[in-house]
Amino acid sequence: MEHLLLWEAQLLILHDAKFQSISVIKHQILICFYLYNGKLKASGTFIFQVKMASMAQPSPLKRREASASREDDKLIIIPLGAGNEVGRSCVYMSYKGKTVLVEGIRFWCYTAGHVLGAAMFMVDIAGVRVLYTGDYSREEDRHLRAAETPQFSPDICIIESTYGVQHHQPRHIREKRFTDVIHSTVSQGGRVLIPAFALGRAQELLLILDEYWANHPELQNIPIYYASPLAKRCLSVYETYTLSMNDRIRNAKSNPFIFKYVSPLKSIENFKDVGPSVVMASPGGLQSGLSRQLFDMWCSDKKNACVIPGYVVEGTLAKTIINEPKEVTLMNGLSAPLNMQVHYISFSAHADSVQTTAFLEELRPPNIILVHGEANEMGRLKQKLMTQFADRNTKILTPKNCQSVEMYFNSQKMAKAIGRLAEKTPEVGESVSGLLVKKGFSYQIMASDDLHVFSQLCTANVTQRITIPFASGFTVIKHRLRQIYESVESSVDEESGVPTLRVHDRVTVKQDTDKHISVHWSSDPISDMVSDSIVALILNINREVPKVVVESEDVKTEEENGKKVEKVIHALLVSLFGDVKPGENGKLVISVDGNLAQLDKQSGDVESENEGLKERVKAAFRRIQSAVKPIPLSAT
Repeated sequence: MEHLLLWEAQLLILHDAKFQSISVIKHQILICFYLYNGKLKASGTFIFQVKMASMAQPSPLKRREASASREDDKLIIIPLGAGNEVGRSCVYMSYKGKTVLVEGIRFWCYTAGHVLGAAMFMVDIAGVRVLYTGDYSREEDRHLRAAETPQFSPDICIIESTYGVQHHQPRHIREKRFTDVIHSTVSQGGRVLIPAFALGRAQELLLILDEYWANHPELQNIPIYYASPLAKRCLSVYETYTLSMNDRIRNAKSNPFIFKYVSPLKSIENFKDVGPSVVMASPGGLQSGLSRQLFDMWCSDKKNACVIPGYVVEGTLAKTIINEPKEVTLMNGLSAPLNMQVHYISFSAHADSVQTTAFLEELRPPNIILVHGEANEMGRLKQKLMTQFADRNTKILTPKNCQSVEMYFNSQKMAKAIGRLAEKTPEVGESVSGLLVKKGFSYQIMASDDLHVFSQLCTANVTQRITIPFASGFTVIKHRLRQIYESVESSVDEESGVPTLRVHDRVTVKQDTDKHISVHWSSDPISDMVSDSIVALILNINREVPKVVVESEDVKTEEENGKKVEKVIHALLVSLFGDVKPGENGKLVISVDGNLAQLDKQSGDVESENEGLKERVKAAFRRIQSAVKPIPLSAT
């Protein structure tokens, strides 16, 4: 994952009602992680090769001692809102620091060592950690620090495989080969072409050349040019941000990027091709531009040399001339002999096989996804890693371009009790009552009084009151309520002295006047439901006024009520099963398609040879009893 604005690696987070998506864009590379229906999915589009993977439970590495923080190690977050360009709320993040929390998604940024400002990202989504290395290098060079090792072991490591199983030569050998070739060529009057990418390797090689020229006075009359407008703009940034580089640059007495023997070259028209010279030009693949123009001019002269200093892609001219063909095709379509010397001396800031295996050995991720490499090299590296990690059950994937990989994880959630609820450890089986607060992917249980302390939320009580016209006796309401609710307490209002009824200790019914009834309650789902039923009951009584007779509480005995309940139960059983008759010992005999069942009305026990009928009758009787009896206080 390289820089985006050279210095700041940017992360764009899009929030959708259906999923969380994280998009990390590197030039033409796009990776998207999202959490959908409890599973983490990932998909991507890449120039070279794939990206994606699977995972397990995180096993944190031993945390290293934190280095001294610096002001430039920040992660700056700028909310952008929801403009027309984005369409959803988004957050812009610039890399200069370590970690941030956005809607339960956490990020750790680590130096990648590929170019100045390059970063690796560890993304934590709902406890699942994904490390995306992007382009990285664990070798410290003349100006860059080596890639950092994260303090956490990721569940998935998406890692580059640019060099497959290839090994880089030791750096001092490569530098000597590089300077020897250039020294030998210019000493014989030849010209040296160094096709290089404008950012990263160009600055590194210019440091080597400027230092070598300073140590060899006999070469100081031979010019060194760098011919790339982008490289020139990048160089001004390198001159500014030396404190973000390694100790060698930070401790230097003068700015190493203010070169003494290197000059910029704007275009080939400004180039005086007289005598030996060294020209570093872009692009690195020799496909077009100034590097290709100079190659066409110099390729036929055996005194000249071309030094290819980095990774070359299949299908480019740089890749072709490494194999030293006899002829090459020029930009004008004509053929020309390839007489110039071609040297491949890689200073690429991509990890080789040794760095990759050592990095993964230290991280020990259960799932590895190889990306950013040619198919053959990725396959060879996969086989090597499978052999090395054979005893760990490590899953290694090499998906194709645009291929998605789905990963499934344990969705078990854990809620932490905080505040007053955490003062006492509950016994096994004891219920904990409180508010469940979700923030991002974490859950907390707290007392309602602690809500404003541990969150940005607060509580409020909504007291509701409804006044209903009612001209009948207040005892009628009391009688009807006791048929429905088990707990109906009579009392007198202390302030007004009017009679009241308290239903299930939730809703209060007051007789305000001879013609009005008021219902009072504190709003919550259960109290709202109880109050709705009371209002419906009072309105129903109003419609039945001519039929309603005010009776004393002693008019109907318990025996009469019991008979009424039995009649209702019998009628409901008949509606369900059809043939229901009284049997011996007060039991009911139920017949369905020739199968008999005997129901004990007192205990609810059922006897029948047909198990299916037995269970149906038992369940029906239990539900009917629950329906005809008053609602118990425990139910609310």
